[in-house]
Parts: sequence; C-alpha cells; structure tokens
Amino acid sequence: MEPDKIKEIIEQGMDTELVQVGGEGGKYEATIVSKAFEGVSMLNQHKMVYPLLNDYIKSGEIHALTIKSYTPEQWAQKS
Repeated sequence: MEPDKIKEIIEQGMDTELVQVGGEGGKYEATIVSKAFEGVSMLNQHKMVYPLLNDYIKSGEIHALTIKSYTPEQWAQKS
C-alpha cells in the first residue's frame, strides 16, 4: 500500500487540516492535524483514525501504523 493511499483514506474519512504519511513495506507513520481532536484524549484521537484503516490492517496491507495527532493549535506550537 502506498502512503498516498493511506493519506487519501484519512482525508476522506475525517475533517483534517493536514495529513502526512510516510513509510513502506506495511509499516507507516501518519501525522494528522484536525479540529476534531480538540478536547479529545490522545487515545481517543487514535481511536478516531484506526476505524478508517481497519480493513487494511486486518488484511495485512498495513502491518504497523504510528499516529501522531495534533489539534491545529498544538501543531502551530510545534511548528
């Protein structure tokens, strides 16, 4: 699976400000910035993302996915 496909799935599945995905060979990392993460714990932020990719995780196309999730405010402070 190409990182661009994962990016597209995340962008279509939720309202995002920024999505960056890298990796290969079934191991990927995604950076996601979304207003939907405001006031939500990190665990629950990740629970918002995983269902979008669950079929690909079950099939083995995605073996490992590291998610870095940020609100727009957190991302602005980080950048």
